[in-house]
Amino acid sequence: MRRWLRAVVATALVAAVLTGFGAPTGTDGDLTDDWLPVAEAERFVARAGDCHALVEPTSRLASYRPVDCARPHLAETFHVGTFTGATARREHPPEAGSAALRATFTECDRRARDFVGGDWRGGRLSVQATPTSPVGWAGGSRWYRCDLFVLDEVHGVNGDSDSAVPYSGSLRGALTGDSPVRLTCFDEDEGRLLRQAPCAGPHRFEYAGTWTAPDGWHGEVDRDEETVHTRCRQVIARYARVPVDDELRYRTGSAYRLPSAQAWARGDRGVRCFFWSGGRPLTGSVRGGGPAVLPVN
Repeated sequence: MRRWLRAVVATALVAAVLTGFGAPTGTDGDLTDDWLPVAEAERFVARAGDCHALVEPTSRLASYRPVDCARPHLAETFHVGTFTGATARREHPPEAGSAALRATFTECDRRARDFVGGDWRGGRLSVQATPTSPVGWAGGSRWYRCDLFVLDEVHGVNGDSDSAVPYSGSLRGALTGDSPVRLTCFDEDEGRLLRQAPCAGPHRFEYAGTWTAPDGWHGEVDRDEETVHTRCRQVIARYARVPVDDELRYRTGSAYRLPSAQAWARGDRGVRCFFWSGGRPLTGSVRGGGPAVLPVN
């Protein structure tokens, strides 16, 4: 009974305040028109310059936890762009292997060259266009990240490893001077794996450059090894400054490294080419050496 009486009294007091006693000074008695408008929710957008502990195919808010770039990390975002046109009107973000994401990779490729100070394929580097997650896309986000990461230090001849390894510090300008990620000279161990070696010391391989493979199925390029080696010998000839003629195959051996299946799906078509001495160890670079360094054998 007392609880019911208190409820009646409370209700009566509220009614009195709102009616019999009038509205407080400075108000109009209407409680529905005095709320401040709620600001539109701000969409999550990735930031260029952030480093990440993971390499992910899509960028999800739940796992977006940037780390200090000075500490070991696996990926660095060097550019954030926006999908436009027909791609932006899609119901879902573009997937790996799609034409839309390959076009985005081309933009990331161009910007990566500016960021590291040269063709990033001249280093143990890989590039990925990372779109916003399906949840973010459904919420209206249309951005993508351009991410850069360092590949495993062990390179197999014609290998296809795509493993990212921890790296400390930003990769900005990584190819403008001496750098631990730059591809230089290599030697082969007992497991036929290439390991980086000083060019002034004994070695049998040297990175010479890259050519762009046709936009076909990844496995088809690998099966046509003669074409791959022919193109790589041309790359080596330009690197060493020797003629591209019928005698070129007698001047140099070659090895190559295709993009991994994952990198190919992302849009990478760059085939890395390596000079091969044919087995004899060298103690200097063949770069710009001409016919004196690469004689006909």
